[in-house]
Amino acid sequence: MSSSLRKQRLKYVAIIACGVLAVYFIFSKLFSSSIVSIPYGTPEVIIVTVLEPDLKPEYVTKIKENREEYASRYGYKTFYPNSTDYDVGSAPKSWALIPALRHAMTLNPYTTYFFSLSPHSIIMNPTLSLTSHIMAPQRLDSLMLKDKPVVPPDSVIHTFSHLKGDKIDLVLTQDGEGLCPESFILRQGDWAKFFLDVWFDPLYRSYNFQKAEGHALEHIVQWHPTILTKLSLIPQRTLNSYTVDIASRGGSEVTYLDGDFVVRAVGCERDPNRNCYEEMDPWYQQWKGDRRSKAEQ
Repeated sequence: MSSSLRKQRLKYVAIIACGVLAVYFIFSKLFSSSIVSIPYGTPEVIIVTVLEPDLKPEYVTKIKENREEYASRYGYKTFYPNSTDYDVGSAPKSWALIPALRHAMTLNPYTTYFFSLSPHSIIMNPTLSLTSHIMAPQRLDSLMLKDKPVVPPDSVIHTFSHLKGDKIDLVLTQDGEGLCPESFILRQGDWAKFFLDVWFDPLYRSYNFQKAEGHALEHIVQWHPTILTKLSLIPQRTLNSYTVDIASRGGSEVTYLDGDFVVRAVGCERDPNRNCYEEMDPWYQQWKGDRRSKAEQ
């Protein structure tokens, strides 16, 4: 074989090798960001309950017991930050919910869902996993309330009618007075971080909204299409049933029925005529009794 022919073949081999390497490089860049190695033991769900420093220790113990029992069934984990852990400036301490969720996401970067649950709630039906009961795409498709006023009764801004369950990052309920940020689900990701950053904007905290972060949420959902495009409203009792029948909140239609997932003493912490501890204890005892009777079967 002549020297010139050998050089020509080597040139072709070099060109082919460079082409293969180029294709490999391009594909590795395209797909490497979508292939994430999730550490073994990473929980699919983190249950986040922000605790107030003035809650009675025995009450906190009951709340934690309820969530821990539920989490242990499905390999979920829990997170119990204190509201005083976060600087909300002069805004009401309830705003601490937002940095608490950001904190939970930072500590658990591979977890898929964050279930924010009020301390005045009890998970009554532990047989319902968060994913199969709500977040599985087909299930969420069937639950989504589409083309519905975001803020009842007559907001001009409606939920989108074309969205699918696999594109949803924020799941909320809504009662007769508005959105319910005391119990909701947030999917991990860049959008979730953006959403929390917008919600916690110092400007909104300075507005002195009547319902603090609740009214701020209603504002950004209605006037930020980027947020509305990732939001799903679902029926109230799917995620957030109430202990009491309050007409303005939706009355008996949103009051707890046997088999519902979660029950909440809505507004008990803001009403001087109500006692959250006394109101929640019968529900805790019912959950405890159901748990004991099933264990004996």
